[in-house]
Parts: sequence; C-alpha cells; structure tokens
Amino acid sequence: MDELINLIVRTAGVYIAIYAVFRLMGKREIGELSIMDLIVFIMMAEVGVLSIEQTEESFFLLLTPIFVLLIIQRLTAEVSFRSNKARMLLDGTPSIIVRNGEIDEKEMKRQRYNMDDLLVQLRQQGALQLKEVELAVLETNGKLSVFQKKDNPLNYFDPIIVDGEFQEEALKQQGTTQEQVINKLESYGVNDITKVSVAQMHEDGSIFVDFKKLN
Repeated sequence: MDELINLIVRTAGVYIAIYAVFRLMGKREIGELSIMDLIVFIMMAEVGVLSIEQTEESFFLLLTPIFVLLIIQRLTAEVSFRSNKARMLLDGTPSIIVRNGEIDEKEMKRQRYNMDDLLVQLRQQGALQLKEVELAVLETNGKLSVFQKKDNPLNYFDPIIVDGEFQEEALKQQGTTQEQVINKLESYGVNDITKVSVAQMHEDGSIFVDFKKLN
C-alpha cells in the first residue's frame, strides 16, 4: 500500500514539475519545436520516467535534471533572442524548396527532405498544382510554408512521374499510359524521364515538368 501511494505521489509530482517547466518555457515552445527544444523535451520525458520508477532514490534529487534543462533552455532562448548568429547556429535557417514552381533538389538533399514529404505538405497547404507555387519554404521547425500564385486552379492530379519513375496508379486514374506520356514529353523536347523530378498532367492534357538540377 505504501508503495502504491508513493508511486501515485511521484507521478503527480512529475506531472506538476513538467507542467510548470513547460509554462516557464513559454507558449511558443508547444507549437514550434526547434532542435534544441526537442532535445530538451525528450530528455525531460526520460528524467520524468526515472523519477517515477526509481522509488529508492530521492524524488527531489531525481527532479533536479529537469530544472537544469529548464535553465539551459532559457539561456539558449535568451542568447538566440539577442544574437542572430547564435539563433542561426542553434536553430538553423529556413530553406527555399520551391521557387516559381521549380524544385531545388540540391537544397532538398541537403535538408534530407524527400519528394514524398514535399508533395504531402504541399497538399496539406492546399497547393494542388506545383506550377502554382510561388514559393515553398522549409522552416526551421520542419513545417513547410507555401505561397501560391493568384487564381490557382482547384483541380488536382497525382504526379505521373516522381523522381524519374512513372506512377502507375496516377496513370490509371488519369486514363493514360506510359507510351502516351512519353510521346507527349518528346513533343516538349523531353527524351529522358530519369531527368524529370516531378511531372503533373493537367485537366486540359498538358503536362507540367520540373527537371532535376542535381549533377
């Protein structure tokens, strides 16, 4: 019975401590996790578990690392606030992934950001046609900010080519074949699909093609 009560008290104590720490970190941290914030949160979770499980150790001693992490986070946040160079070092800088409908594969590779991630986040932002994207910026917290051109169409078609490979399901959905697409691409002067980053077919039958820029 004593062990059960001890466990309940420790669990409640860890909850209150972590809640208080999160409040002291500020509301910004909840929705915008930087790399530093993520590390702090993961470590807090580990410390919290240890504080509950290791009943033979002093509870307040085990909680000490949580408040040390709070101090570290507040100090780095203050340094970031006062110094742009420090902020860039700690949080990184935003990366332009798409500009005027053209994908920057080099930047995507540098950020370890693949084509599927890009297409998913574009759809989530309501960007249904790649050519209608004026600017897509990968923020330091991993979110994609998308700025579309005006009067963009609402019709969406899955890409028929991604990373130089045909997407069979997309071809079936749009009632076309590889041969028909190849013929149409050749009429545009595209003779090698392996050089195509993304190709989308539009409602009028035209095709938008973005080429790979990596050597």
